[in-house]
Order: sequence, then structure tokens, then C-alpha cells
Amino acid sequence: MNVILIEDDAALARASALVAAVERIALDTEFHNERSYVPRLMVLQMVVDEDVFIVDAVRVRNLQPLADALASKTVVGHALQSDLKIFAERFDRLPAAAFDTQLAAAFSGYGMSISLADLVHDVEGVRLRKSQTVSDWSSRPLSPQQIEYLVDDVRHLFAVADALRTRLSERGRLGWFEEEALPLVDPAKYRPDPERLYLRIPGATRMNRRELGILREVAQLRDSLARERDVPLKFIIPDDVMGALVTLRPASRDDLAQLRRLDAGARKAFGDRIVEAIARGLALRDDELPSKPKRLPGAEREAIVACLGVLVNAIAAENGLPAGLLTPRAALERLARELPQSAEDVARVLDATAWRATLVAEPLHELLSGRTALTVTGSESGNPRIERVVTTGGAPQR
Repeated sequence: MNVILIEDDAALARASALVAAVERIALDTEFHNERSYVPRLMVLQMVVDEDVFIVDAVRVRNLQPLADALASKTVVGHALQSDLKIFAERFDRLPAAAFDTQLAAAFSGYGMSISLADLVHDVEGVRLRKSQTVSDWSSRPLSPQQIEYLVDDVRHLFAVADALRTRLSERGRLGWFEEEALPLVDPAKYRPDPERLYLRIPGATRMNRRELGILREVAQLRDSLARERDVPLKFIIPDDVMGALVTLRPASRDDLAQLRRLDAGARKAFGDRIVEAIARGLALRDDELPSKPKRLPGAEREAIVACLGVLVNAIAAENGLPAGLLTPRAALERLARELPQSAEDVARVLDATAWRATLVAEPLHELLSGRTALTVTGSESGNPRIERVVTTGGAPQR
């Protein structure tokens, strides 16, 4: 493969034109996210036909032409969500489709989080040298070792993707994978829900509805300010100060001086807007206040969640899939709280895609309704497994 370094707008335009002539692109990115709201792209590496392009995003500041060219293509990558989030946030464009080799590997029996290096070794018998995993990608010029690392991260993606596609087709799971990959190119996946930002703040579950109303207003303001300035949320207002603002309820900018972790610069820059947000929260009518978050399950519900988890683990084992791919624990907690009365309602509560609903919705409903029980068989032979048995009048029937 030819390796081509892109360091100016003219070279980027030529590469973007080549992108327009192919159906799929192998893609990876290197970024820093310590000091920005959206991760700052440092390098973008891609395979276009037989060429590897290393796009220097420090020197080429406007990558919009490339993002536009990719908008009609299929992107192949490993653990693509972080890469595509940058495209959604920075360029407001996403590819038409995505083939995530880590997700495809999960459906192929590799587990939820296999590394690209391990996947390449298993599929192609090649060992990658991952010597630059903690490299400073903002430094220039890029070293030969960094270039080698960047090339290795994309040069095998097509071969791995093709092998995984074949395996998925042979196992009848290609449709499952494609359904699960669709959200990766849905812009809604990368938009935070402004009505729920406050729920991420520690201590929110202990607040009353009025306090939550204030917290919601301040959380929305903090997110807006961080986005405007492209800095992390904590650089605007630290989480512990968010809770203190709800308690203090300052009525003027001078009142904010009581909070030592909100420095003078912040008070001057947006102190008045903080006070206004708190006033909006205090002025909300009772029917406008957010509901209190539901408490975590008690002992009985925790036992139900554990039982549901055993069933999910058993179904996952039967199908050679990671349990976390079927349904996360948070979804099982929702089931234990809401206790849906039909398989369709179970699928709705799980927000399950069609393939997932087929595998788990009916078994979970039967367990919740008492129509099946779980038992361990095969212990005597040294080959124990979970088995579902039908119950009649409370008695298991094999």
C-alpha cells in the first residue's frame, strides 16, 4: 500500500475526490479529549482503494470536504462510536453506513471488547506492534514509529471485515449485526438529551423535585457554555459545585463568591447567567418540575434482576454471544421496576431491536409471569448448564 501524508488543503481535496470514487473506506482517528467539549481530532487515517492516507488534522484545519465525501460511503473501523461522534459533533455529517469490526466480532463469538490487534492476529495471523498507544498525537512532525502505528490501525480492516462478514452470513447473524450497526450512523445517537443532563450529576437522586428543577436549569446552562467554549463541563462548573448551587440558590453574582471552587473569572464571565438559571428553576410551577428518579431496586427487585440476568446469560451461552450484547443490566432493572405484562411490552421496555426481541423478550416474559423456571442440570456429569423448564401450578415440568 502507498502511504500518503496529507498536510494541506489541496492534498485533502485530492484525497476527498478519490474517496468519492469508491464504495467503502477503512477509517480510524487519533484524538485528544482532555481539554475540550468534543474530542479534538489530531490525525485521521484511512484506506482508499490501495492507498493509506494520513490526514494531519493539526495542519489541515478544515476537514469538512472530507466529511462531505464520506457522507455517502460505508466506513469500516474498529470500535467506531468515538470516531463517528467526532464527525457528528465537529462536521455535522456521518457516513451512510458503518461496519464496526468490534461489533461484528461480538456477533461472531469473540466477546464484547476484543482489541483490533487480537482480531488481526486471529483472522490474518499478523501481530501488530502497538507501541504508540499513549503517544502525544499533537506533536509534530509525526515520527516514523507513529506513522507505522497509524498505518497498522487501518491496513487490515478490509480483510478483517470481509472475514467477519462471511462468518456472520454462515451463522445467520449478518442481519442481526446490520440492525445493531444502524444507530452508529444516526445523528440522534450523538446528541445529549438536554432534559436529562441533570441526572448525570452526583447526588441528583437524593434531591427533591424543586431542587431537581434548579439543577436541570443549571445543567442545561453548563452544557451550553461548555459547547460554546469547547471545553469540558468541569471547566465551566465542577460537579460538586453544581450541587452546592442548588443548596445555596444565589440571588446575585456576589453571592457566588461563597463557592471557592467557582473562580473569579467564571463568576465574571457567566455568573449572571448562573443566577438567572437558578431563578428560572425557582420560578417553575409544580407541574413543570421534573419527577424524582426512581430508586434503585430493593432486595426483592434486586433478586428479580439477578434471576433475569441468569436467564440472559444462559441465552447468551446458548447462542455464543456476550450477555452484554443481548441486554445491559440497566434494562433488566427497568423490567424489574415496570413488570411488563406481555412479550411485546418486555421488548418495548428493553428498547429491543428485532433480533434481540426474538431471542430474549418471550423467555424473559415467561420467567416474569411464572410460566418457566430455571434449574441447573448436568452437575453430576461435570457439565453443568442452566435449563429452562415449564411450570404448571407452581411445579416445574420438564
